[in-house]
Amino acid sequence: MSVGKVWLVGAGPGDPGLITVRGLEALARAEVVLFDALAHPSLLDACPNAEKVNIGKRYGVESPSQAEISDLIICHARAGKRVVRLKGGDPFLFARGSEEATVLARAGIPFEVVPGIPSAVGASAYAGLSLTHRDLSSSVTIITGSDKAGKEWSPDAWKKLATATDTICVLMGMRRIEEITAAIVEGGRPLTTPAAVVQWGTRPEQRVVTGTLGDIASRVRSAGVTNPAVIIVGEVVSLRDELRWFDSQPLFGKRVLIPRAPHQAESTARAVRARGADPVVFPVIEICDPPDPGALVRAAREAASFDWVVFTSANGVERFFAALAAQGRDARGFGGAQVAAIGPRTRSALAEHGILADLMADEYVGEALGKALIERGPVRRVLVPRALVARDALPELLRAAGAEVEVVAAYETRAVPPERAGALRELLSRGQVEVVLFTSGSTVASACDLIGADAPALLAAVAVASIGPITSRALAERGVTPTVTASTYTIDGLLDALAAHFRPGAAC
Repeated sequence: MSVGKVWLVGAGPGDPGLITVRGLEALARAEVVLFDALAHPSLLDACPNAEKVNIGKRYGVESPSQAEISDLIICHARAGKRVVRLKGGDPFLFARGSEEATVLARAGIPFEVVPGIPSAVGASAYAGLSLTHRDLSSSVTIITGSDKAGKEWSPDAWKKLATATDTICVLMGMRRIEEITAAIVEGGRPLTTPAAVVQWGTRPEQRVVTGTLGDIASRVRSAGVTNPAVIIVGEVVSLRDELRWFDSQPLFGKRVLIPRAPHQAESTARAVRARGADPVVFPVIEICDPPDPGALVRAAREAASFDWVVFTSANGVERFFAALAAQGRDARGFGGAQVAAIGPRTRSALAEHGILADLMADEYVGEALGKALIERGPVRRVLVPRALVARDALPELLRAAGAEVEVVAAYETRAVPPERAGALRELLSRGQVEVVLFTSGSTVASACDLIGADAPALLAAVAVASIGPITSRALAERGVTPTVTASTYTIDGLLDALAAHFRPGAAC
């Protein structure tokens, strides 16, 4: 058996969106992923078929030794596997990646290093702290506060560093912050020098405590801040109030429940993270094949015989093109038929398959799309691939205008098993989420069925966000009053409405 290969991949500082493209490519090809405690869990979604092994090392917690980790990497590589060693931050910056690379080189195993954004760089940027500044800092030192076992921590070294550089970044130094700050002061830095500690930098859990060298240790102890954290010392800390951007967002730190189907929840989670919030993915529905898949295959085969093919969801687009592909066909199967999309996400899904929508309504609901179709001129034969159970407003409006409308089930939306009800009720009853996003009537129905009779009471304790009036109507039918309803019926529109609701000074 030929030997495999190892990729030492930097996962970045915490936000999963900060991993490099090269890092994601390595994860996608991996057969084994050995990951650290500080690598964001969602990054493992990029390697669904890989064996995943948690080898994270945390202070005070029993974990594999470095020798055991190196042996494990070599064992998998010698078995011919593609191995990713996923490390927080950058592999070669206080992450022991160079030690692992040395072991691999001596064992004759090919490896590649994929750099990552170091935690000091990412955490400081997300905290609004510029490590260098033309007027305040022309040098920066990044140093670890945790020395190698058996090597004595030396206050003299910190004294020498105190005035040798403008900005000092200390990684994993919280256990010794009193000693470190005292040594820096003794080395010549004034007690009044600005200082900050950034915990869980770049993540929704991020906490920032600011002060001076004289009081930062007592401030963080009072706040209960521990590792993982970065201590930053220097005049650049004074810029935070003006430069902070991440933790000043209205949705920062909010835990947001996303009850969408898994393949849709992923993109919604990314959008939620971009607002500084913490997505909690809890699918209450799943997208399945319709009872009669043959009907969709026949409709796809005959698409060119219709004047219009009208899509009311991205799911319908994906299922329709899958039916075309099953027959060895592609976008050319539409022939001269025109294509309409209910909204931007559906239009984008069509574009990904090479179809530019001929029509999209200004308001992303069936009634508006039907009206826009009728205004375009005589509508004779229309094909509508959609969910098995859906509102009939669009086909009824077209039929009333004299059109022949064929509605075909492209997929079926089913509720998840009732065994998951307890977990959902617990999230709500224990206050583990602050917001619930509802993006369709089907998610409303399934979530309320799972929660049970006290769904209105449990949902009244959180902010209920509805993507539009139809979803709000479904909520009202279940006795739930939405906190906000988006005026633009998209995920971004929904998050904009939530941000306006939570913005300081907004009426709640």
